[in-house]
Amino acid sequence: MTHPSFSRSIVKMRPNKSPKRVRFGYPWIYSDEVVLDRRTKKTPPGTIVEVHATDGEVLGIAAFHPDSKITLRMLDRDANANVDVAWLTQKVKTALALRERLYDAPYYRLIHAEADGLPGVVADRFGDVISVQPNAAWADQMFDELAEALMAATGASTIFKNASGRTRKLEGLDDQSGVHHGLIAAPVVVPMNGALYMADLLEGQKTGLFFDQRDNHAFAARLAKDCDVLDVFSHVGGFSLAALAAGAKSAFAIDGSQQALTLAAEGAEKMGVSKLFATQKGDAFSEMQTLIDGGRTFEVVICDPPAFAPAKPALAAGLRAYERVARLAAQLAAPGGFVGLCSCSHAASPAMFREASLRGIGKSGRAAQILHQGTAGADHPEHAQLAESAYLKSLFVRLD
Repeated sequence: MTHPSFSRSIVKMRPNKSPKRVRFGYPWIYSDEVVLDRRTKKTPPGTIVEVHATDGEVLGIAAFHPDSKITLRMLDRDANANVDVAWLTQKVKTALALRERLYDAPYYRLIHAEADGLPGVVADRFGDVISVQPNAAWADQMFDELAEALMAATGASTIFKNASGRTRKLEGLDDQSGVHHGLIAAPVVVPMNGALYMADLLEGQKTGLFFDQRDNHAFAARLAKDCDVLDVFSHVGGFSLAALAAGAKSAFAIDGSQQALTLAAEGAEKMGVSKLFATQKGDAFSEMQTLIDGGRTFEVVICDPPAFAPAKPALAAGLRAYERVARLAAQLAAPGGFVGLCSCSHAASPAMFREASLRGIGKSGRAAQILHQGTAGADHPEHAQLAESAYLKSLFVRLD
């Protein structure tokens, strides 16, 4: 085997750890799988290293972090690969080709981290603007090159660095967000499922809009024609605006963020449906209980809460919260009405989420037909060897 013209540090796997799953494409190697002697620990976070099995087999190159549980994030099986602008541009072009096949407008998740071969990198495209989360040390250090590759591959003129990701703290990275290239003067209007959404890239949650729910929005909208819709944990009106675009009689959005609700109302105004749309700021659980106490019901109830179980330590409490959401939602559904429940918790498997949700519906005294179980859209592909890359679950039911 020939070697590149530059030399790299070598990190070896431990003798008792098999490289088999790395050979099969698993993208992570954990701290207890590698030899972390004093020399290796001195290697700076984000350094690209060559990975060897105990017997000397070269497994490829990876981004190294001595203080992370995920010590190595595999970048390329070819040890001769040079991770530069050209390499990054090719990765972006490959990801772009998929999205352009899927969607007829440039609004989508462009880079979905490991699933698109760029570990720790999340990039959402909003027309001419791309919002990027470099959640791993190597990507943060190479952000200039990454931004150049994104612009070269897509023709976008504006790159926003979003440093709000929880994972960045685990990598020892700062939380300083800002426009890297170009200009963002106002929220971006995003057309999706016939609705118009306002995405605040500068101050909004995550990258400003949840593209992952596109298909679930569309399914809920199919149920909503001529119905009164309740959208709980609504953010910028994801489900409610899609429902109104599909002919819902009315939509009521509840969220804890007034900023998000204001953006939702702006979207409704741009769509010409403001008279059919109302919002309420407050704690979702309290507001749902208030509606129940007031005897309110809706023909469609959708609940899309934040991650109640982002990691295993929070799993038990998170599942109880999902059960509670389902119980309250079922009490708000009219006879024969529909309930949609969602979870973006990595730690809660689809089976766990389904069980908790159905238990909550059962405790409400309602019987349910399961209509649909959804996931994230195809612009959020699942890495074939990494179950963690499939995080979004939805469950739609019809109640008695």
